[in-house]
Amino acid sequence: MMKLSLFFISLSLTSVLALPSLETRSAPVQVAHLTFHAGPASYELAVPADGTEVFTNSDLSVSIIDAPDYNAGTQCFFKTDGEKTIVHSIDTSDGSQHLIIGPPQPVRSVTCQGICVPTYGECYGSDGQYIGPCCNGFCAATRCRPWNIGN
Repeated sequence: MMKLSLFFISLSLTSVLALPSLETRSAPVQVAHLTFHAGPASYELAVPADGTEVFTNSDLSVSIIDAPDYNAGTQCFFKTDGEKTIVHSIDTSDGSQHLIIGPPQPVRSVTCQGICVPTYGECYGSDGQYIGPCCNGFCAATRCRPWNIGN
């Protein structure tokens, strides 16, 4: 009976010690750096990609949003007072990405969620597994390439 008890105690300790640590280490949250253009005026906003709603505190009627380092067209939500259409646009001269808002109107807040892979980062790992969408470009031969690769 004593040997059986010792067996179960050692089995219990082994399983407890084998449990993963409750401490979790997370990667730093990506930040979308956005520039909002309203005619000749503009303002900048840094939005963490963790689902936090960031208020713009601006009444400017925005028509263009520059998104140089984050896939804002698909990974951010732009809250406005009215209905809007957002179109993704790429400047063919420099490869920069822009979001065009129609009709122009104040953007009240922005929420971004998820990760994206920077230019020349791996969008597919060495094991062939998809890592994530490119922040500002497209995935080719396992790497994120800039939009203006031909220029």
